[in-house]
Amino acid sequence: MASGSCLCGKVGFSVEEPLPDLYQCHCSLCRKVTGSSNNTALVVPARQFRWLRGEDLIRSFVRETGYRNDFCTVCGGTVPNLMRNGDEMWIPAGLFDEPIPSRVVRHLFVASKAEWDEFGDGADMAAQQ
Repeated sequence: MASGSCLCGKVGFSVEEPLPDLYQCHCSLCRKVTGSSNNTALVVPARQFRWLRGEDLIRSFVRETGYRNDFCTVCGGTVPNLMRNGDEMWIPAGLFDEPIPSRVVRHLFVASKAEWDEFGDGADMAAQQ
């Protein structure tokens, strides 16, 4: 079992292993929500995911396009969210409390990456997904 939390630790979750590999999205929205070059995450079936605490502290920001960011109302940190299909959880990789065995295997929306963003990890690249 892998566990994680938001920045302040008030929202916590666990994920049943094995964990899938990671992707990094380089679209402009993911750059804005992270304040960085990408949003590194994994997607697991919802049945593998469980909230441990703080679910009542979560709020959502949803753009008209459907882009969604769930966050802790105490620290503002991004937290996992149920994807639109209702069957999978999206989990930011940086939220795990301990190292996970996953690795980045795919880059998404590389056509809109920041000019200063460099790749070198050998993962597959997709202009759009």
